[in-house]
Amino acid sequence: MISSARAEIITIGDEILFGQIIDTNTQWIGTQLTDIGIRPVRKTSVGDNKQDILDAFAQASKRVDIVIVTGGLGPTRDDITKHTFCEYFGTELEINQEALALITEFFAKRGRAMTELNIQQAALPKNCTYIPNLWGTAPGMWFEKYNVIYVSMPGVPYEMKSLMEFEILPRLKSRFSTQIIQHKSIRTIGIGESFLAETISAWEDALPAHIKLAYLPHFGQVRLRLTGTGTDQALLEKQLNEQVGLVLPLIEEHVFGYDSDELETVIGELLVAQNATLGTAESCTGGYVANQITGIPGSSRYFQGSVVSYSNEVKMNVLGVSRDTLEAYGAVSEQTAREMAEGARKALNTTFAISTTGIAGPDGGTAEKPVGTVWIACATPDETFTQLLTLRNNRKINIELTSSYALNLLRKTILKTSMAVKG
Repeated sequence: MISSARAEIITIGDEILFGQIIDTNTQWIGTQLTDIGIRPVRKTSVGDNKQDILDAFAQASKRVDIVIVTGGLGPTRDDITKHTFCEYFGTELEINQEALALITEFFAKRGRAMTELNIQQAALPKNCTYIPNLWGTAPGMWFEKYNVIYVSMPGVPYEMKSLMEFEILPRLKSRFSTQIIQHKSIRTIGIGESFLAETISAWEDALPAHIKLAYLPHFGQVRLRLTGTGTDQALLEKQLNEQVGLVLPLIEEHVFGYDSDELETVIGELLVAQNATLGTAESCTGGYVANQITGIPGSSRYFQGSVVSYSNEVKMNVLGVSRDTLEAYGAVSEQTAREMAEGARKALNTTFAISTTGIAGPDGGTAEKPVGTVWIACATPDETFTQLLTLRNNRKINIELTSSYALNLLRKTILKTSMAVKG
């Protein structure tokens, strides 16, 4: 058995390179490989060009033990993966009877006639190990050459995932004796990557050699991912948790969760714990904050509704924002954000309400209030908290950042309210 196995994931298809579909397969495969102790070291996307695919195979074989290939196994002429494998391994296609029987059964169960193209999907390179696909018509293939394993699977996500789960991963686990790879993530918000790095630099420098740190920023958040390798999983988890305990006092005010926690999930748990309710009043985010909140199953327990007050008329007539406030300070102002949140809390009869108002862009800015100027507010039964954001010149990014910061203002407000009650 081989230890310390390394893998490369190769996706095949012009549609990925052209941006017509999003490659979700690589992310999922990488997670599955890591879970069994195989380290993904590279991912490569290649178009439907035989020479490019051959080059990718040859280069991958120089640096890894396992090459995972998805895509290019359909019945049409542009799907050339099988022919490319034949050239790479110096063989030819032949009808695999097991594959043909399974494909025939697949069409018979659905009452559909098979075409010659469907039959040719059972044609496989002679020297491959056939991997049955019970969820589609493109078989999986397993090759070995110069101590490198090549696995080819269809690009359709649910077919690929089923093949990986029931066929490929068990074979890889029996073939490789690997170290355990364990991750632990700390989810932070409200502190930039560079400031975060400076704050924890001494702790990072003191990390043991078998534990590595990665910074993963995304829309106002930074995920600190600790990755440890070892042979004893219980000990490794203990060591990772110890490192979290050491760094937490340095950054605790910015930490909202761990591992797979999402900000909106954490907020939902806080609201449920307080038996509290929430509403939103959105202008520049156009309902995006409400969308984030309602994306969580069970959010109806605490989320009452949202007012998308894009116009000043709706701000005044539905949320009760004063005309004098709008005329004196404008729609993008601390005063308007405050009145929007307070009006939403009353209109929706909630414990908390958050509001957003700003200039998302790309136009509409002024010298006094440039694009990216945003005010957010969070109203409670007793007081209202506000925050000014100075964001970017990108509409989509501004909307997502505003949503993230508004949710974090809500999180901090809930915690502050909870502490006041306990006190």
